Amino acid sequence: MRFALDVRYDGMAFHGSQIQGALPTVQKALNDALTMLFRKPVETFGASRTDEGVHALSNFYHFDAPELPKQLQYRLNAVLPPALSVNGLYEARNPDFNCRFDALSRQYRYRIYAHKNPFLKDRAYFYPYATNLSLAALNETAALLKRHTHFESFCKRTTNMHSFKCTIHEAYWEPQGEELHFVVRANRFLRGMVRGLVGTQLRVTKTGTSLSDILAANDCRRADFAVPGHGLYLEEIRFGEDALIQLEDVR
Repeated sequence: MRFALDVRYDGMAFHGSQIQGALPTVQKALNDALTMLFRKPVETFGASRTDEGVHALSNFYHFDAPELPKQLQYRLNAVLPPALSVNGLYEARNPDFNCRFDALSRQYRYRIYAHKNPFLKDRAYFYPYATNLSLAALNETAALLKRHTHFESFCKRTTNMHSFKCTIHEAYWEPQGEELHFVVRANRFLRGMVRGLVGTQLRVTKTGTSLSDILAANDCRRADFAVPGHGLYLEEIRFGEDALIQLEDVR
C-alpha cells in the first residue's frame, strides 16, 4: 500500500530536502524515523525539492508499507527533529501514486521586510530598498510571467533539465503587515526558479531594465538569484480531489 505524509519544516535546520549522503536533510530524517518505527528500511519520495534554508508549510512524501502501526503520526512527531513535523497522514487511492508526478501545482511565497526586525531574522529577507518599490510596478512584472511558458533564464546552470517549460497559474505581490510577499503557483518549478524570479523582479523594478528581454535571452546569467533561501516558503501542493484519503491517527 502507498501512503503519504504532509510535513512542514524549518529549512535553516537542514541541508535542503533531498538526500545528500550523511548530511541532515528532510528526506533523511523522515527515512530514519520511519525505518526505526517500522523496524525495516523505509524510503520516502518527495513532491518538491527545496534548497538549504528554504522552509515548507506543506510538502508531501510518499512511501510504501503493508500496513501502518497505530499512532504513526504521533510517534513520528515524537522522534523527528524539532525543526520537522508531520501535518497529516494519507493513504493513496492509486498504488502507483507519486507525490512528484501527480502534483497538479505547487505554491511558493517569498517574504521581504524593509525595517530591521530581529524576530524576522532567518524567516524573511531584510531588503531596506523595499520601501521605495512600487507595488503596481511589481505586479506588472508578475503579470508578465503568466504570459510565458519557457523559463530557461530562471534555471540555475548546474541543473540538467530536459525541459524548461512551466505553466504559471498565479503570480502576484501583496503587502502583509510590515512585509511584502511574492506569491507564485505553477505546475512545476525549475531549480532556483522562485528565488530567480524574486531577485530579478526586484532588480527590474529598481533599475527599470526589461524583464521581457531577460525571459527571451534564455540565459540564466541575465537573471538575479542572489536573494537568500530563508525568505522562501513552500506553502501548498495540490493533488486531484480523489488522490489521497486522510487517515485518522488512531491511538
